[in-house]
Amino acid sequence: MLGRSCTAFGALQAVLGSLLIGTLLSCLTIPPANDTTESLGADGFSHQLIDEVQKRFVDSRGRVDYSSLQANPAALDHYYNLVAAHTPDTDPDLFPSDRHRLAYWINAYNVAVMKAVITHYPITSVSDVKPPPLLSLLSEQSGFFYFQRLIFGGETMNLYDLEHKVIRVRFEDPRIHFAINCASLGCPKLPTEAFHPDRLEQQLQRETVRFLNEERNLRVDDEARSVHLSSILSWYSEDFLGWFRSHHPGVETPTLLDYSRLYISGDRLADVERAQREGYEVVIEPYDWRLNDQAADY
Repeated sequence: MLGRSCTAFGALQAVLGSLLIGTLLSCLTIPPANDTTESLGADGFSHQLIDEVQKRFVDSRGRVDYSSLQANPAALDHYYNLVAAHTPDTDPDLFPSDRHRLAYWINAYNVAVMKAVITHYPITSVSDVKPPPLLSLLSEQSGFFYFQRLIFGGETMNLYDLEHKVIRVRFEDPRIHFAINCASLGCPKLPTEAFHPDRLEQQLQRETVRFLNEERNLRVDDEARSVHLSSILSWYSEDFLGWFRSHHPGVETPTLLDYSRLYISGDRLADVERAQREGYEVVIEPYDWRLNDQAADY
């Protein structure tokens, strides 16, 4: 009898817990704007709107004018409405190739991040977006990446799952890590244009070269005999090294420096090669979570 009562009480707790979590998550869902409509052009799903947003509100440093974007969100809202209504899963005919699908998911991630930021702006970091009180023991960034939920093709999803369960799982090109932007200074710089299927290869190559040729992301310190790398290279090392092994089968145990060398040249390449030969220590730099905000004075 007691056992059955305890079991019933435990089941009730589980149901109440699920209802509580569901309620919390529904409260944190960022819906499309009510005053916009979804309309596909003659060419199908277009990235023109998010292209306009990035050209207007992103500068050459990759920083976003969030204040102005928050005050003038029409193009962002219209594009988010399109993303909320259509995905390569719901409308495969709109995305006939991997290029179309990957360009969609990269832009969807970037627009979702911008939408989440202006929903909470002004903030100084994505870490300022807190998780629900009962879940405050999770990581500082969980409030933004896990508990902010957005809509993609009618499905509600958080940014963490979008990156790790959709983009990384479906596309093996590790250059995606230099294309998606998490609204932080440690991120790859957000470009002043959206990603487009017809030139996606060139754009991914350009952003990877740009990232790995910045001192903040790859720096050789001869005095300390060390090479300093962005945390991104460490976090996703299995993606970079797995791709390298599959494309360079003669290299049994590649390193992050082997991958990085593919995208650097001249004196920079010579410095990294020397560091490798001489056994310099590889140091992973702490991530900079400050908001990539044009208005910030840092």
